[in-house]
Amino acid sequence: MHSLERAITPGYLLRFTIPTMVMLIFNSFYTMVDGAFVSNFVGTGALSATNIVYPALNLVFAVGIMLATGGSAIVGRQLGEGKGQQARENFSLVVSAGTVLGFVIAVLGVVFASPLVRMLGANDAIYSYCYDYLIYMSVFSPCAVLQMLFQYLFVTAGRPNLGLVSTVAGGVANIVLDYVFIVPMQMGIKGAALATGVGFTIPAVTGLIYFSIARKESLHFTKPVFRGKILVEACTNGSSEMVTNLAIAVTTFLFNVEMMRWLGEDGVAAITIVFYADFLFVAMFLGYTSGVAPLFSYNYGAGNHERLQRLFRLSLLFIGIGSVAAYAASMLFSGPVVALFADGQSSVYSIALHGMRLYALSFLLKGVNIFSSGLFTALSNGKVSAFLSFLRTFGFLVLCIFLLPKLWGVNGIWLAIPVAEILSLAVSGWCLFRFRSVYHYA
Repeated sequence: MHSLERAITPGYLLRFTIPTMVMLIFNSFYTMVDGAFVSNFVGTGALSATNIVYPALNLVFAVGIMLATGGSAIVGRQLGEGKGQQARENFSLVVSAGTVLGFVIAVLGVVFASPLVRMLGANDAIYSYCYDYLIYMSVFSPCAVLQMLFQYLFVTAGRPNLGLVSTVAGGVANIVLDYVFIVPMQMGIKGAALATGVGFTIPAVTGLIYFSIARKESLHFTKPVFRGKILVEACTNGSSEMVTNLAIAVTTFLFNVEMMRWLGEDGVAAITIVFYADFLFVAMFLGYTSGVAPLFSYNYGAGNHERLQRLFRLSLLFIGIGSVAAYAASMLFSGPVVALFADGQSSVYSIALHGMRLYALSFLLKGVNIFSSGLFTALSNGKVSAFLSFLRTFGFLVLCIFLLPKLWGVNGIWLAIPVAEILSLAVSGWCLFRFRSVYHYA
């Protein structure tokens, strides 16, 4: 029996999704460790630089997650339909396409690094930090794309634990190398970028090796058959997740501009700290949604409505509990978390702590919105998924970033995301109700 065919129980669902949740949380955790080392051993100016460059790096993640979510939905559905060979060919095609795109992005990032960092808002004080960080990170773009692909495809292959182990190994290497490169070797922000690149490389190489030798498994590399329609479907179906990442790039840029205008570099450093905490909680919701998506895809392909409905009910229960826990944790531990990045007597600390307590309201709402978009991706309805992602991460958010600071000043910047999540929740709820009889998940 394929692991995706087992009975849907709370215990099975947690065992199936926890590896992906832990994997993405760990990814976010070692991103936070990067920031802590940079802030404490290089300076808050360098920390601001990582956030200035982040929109450009998000293009890499956008490409990776687009192919990963869209491709895994296709492969999972075809496995559920009993089309094993076709699933393997399309799996190999998606990985090949991701590798090529990764190399293209790497070349563009290196060649156009200087104008890019200027365009993103780097001033003279932090230009060199931004330039060095972007150059080093760009080189590892192919590995970043492959890491993202394999995070999802390990789950589709029924091997979420292998994805977890490889990601944890990459994260541990990143943390250790952060210390080695930044502290004793004094490489500064270049060391942080290099350590992160090695962290990407370990799960990428693990995936390449595993899927090359696992010939007896349901999913492994075979000679890819070029099917333009499949690539278009994967890109279209994964477009919501791509939209999310591209929108994050744009909105991060807008947040940086607003914070630079109101509070200068200290404001940018403060919002970077809050975003690090946000990565951690969003990773939990994304991890659950990514982990459960192959189950939705497989059972949708198999036409098993009863299992779809049980998956849907349990998912809403788990996300509701997780949302309350995330809000409570962010309120209880906001002080210690901010203190990891900024001295308790600094202006960066006070700005970030105040902002965290306003921003935390969004954690009550993010889970359902992320799950709603991911659900429609898993059901191969990329249009609805992209629509929900666009409104949540761009449409409503950009509107709030422009309007709320005019009403409430800096508090308006911090409240932009909570208000955008409230508006998105109304649309997500309507879509879940509207399509329940189409896909039979409720």
